[in-house]
Amino acid sequence: MEKKNFLIDMDGVLVHGSRIVPGADTFIANLIADGRKFAILTNNSLYTTRDLSYSLKQTGLEIEEERIYTSAMATANFLSQQRPGGTAYVIGEVGLTEAIHRVGFVQTAIKPDYVVLGETESYNFDQISIAVRLILEGAIFIATNPDPMGPTEYGIVPATGAMAALIEKATGKSPFFVGKPNPLMMRSALNHFDMHSENTYMIGDRMDTDVLSGISAGMETILVLSGVTTQDMIDDFPFRPKFVRNSVASIDLDEME
Repeated sequence: MEKKNFLIDMDGVLVHGSRIVPGADTFIANLIADGRKFAILTNNSLYTTRDLSYSLKQTGLEIEEERIYTSAMATANFLSQQRPGGTAYVIGEVGLTEAIHRVGFVQTAIKPDYVVLGETESYNFDQISIAVRLILEGAIFIATNPDPMGPTEYGIVPATGAMAALIEKATGKSPFFVGKPNPLMMRSALNHFDMHSENTYMIGDRMDTDVLSGISAGMETILVLSGVTTQDMIDDFPFRPKFVRNSVASIDLDEME
C-alpha cells in the first residue's frame, strides 16, 4: 500500500510564533524516517519560504524551503494564470511582493489590474486609502487569506481577513480569497508537490480553514487542538475531521493508513 502524504499547517500546528509545539520535531523526524512525502502549508504571506525555513530552524525544526508553500505563492500563481504579465497594487510584506514579482507582475498604483492584500505587521492608513480608491476605480480585489486572527507566542492578533473586512466595508466590494479555506490553494499545493488528494492528509488547527479546505479538496483531515480550536468548538461545524488529536505529537503514522 502506498504511504500517505501530509500537507501540514504551520502556525498552531508546528509552532506558536518563535516557539515549537512540543513534539513537532519528533513528528517531522518520523515522517522523514518513514519515507513520507510531506509539505508545510501556511496562510501566512509575510515571509519568503527561505525566511520561513530559517525561522523554523531556530525553533528546532529542520525543514527545507522547498517543502514550504504559502498563500502568497498560491496567490501569485493564481494571478499569473488569470492575467499573465498583469499589474497589481500590493499591500503586504516581502513574502507576497517577491512571489508576485517572480511570476512577472508589475507592482504599481497606476491603474492596476488588481489590488492584492496580504499579511503585514504594520498596516498603513495611506496604503489602505489608496487600495480603496483603486478598487472603486475598477481594480479587482484579491486577498491572500480570510483568517481574521492568528496565534502568536504573545496571543491572538488580527490577520488579513480583519483588514479585508475594513476595505470591503469602505468599497462595497468583496475580495476573492485565494488561501484556505479556498480549495484552490490546496489544489495548487498538491500540484506543486506532485501529490494526489486521495492519498494525502491535511493537518491543521482550524476547522474553518484547514479542515474545510482539506475536505473541499478531497483529502482526509486531522485536526490538532494545539492552536485556536478546542474540542468543544468542533460541534459548531456541519463537517468533521477524520481524526482529532491533541497535537502532532499524538499522531500515530501507522493509524493513518
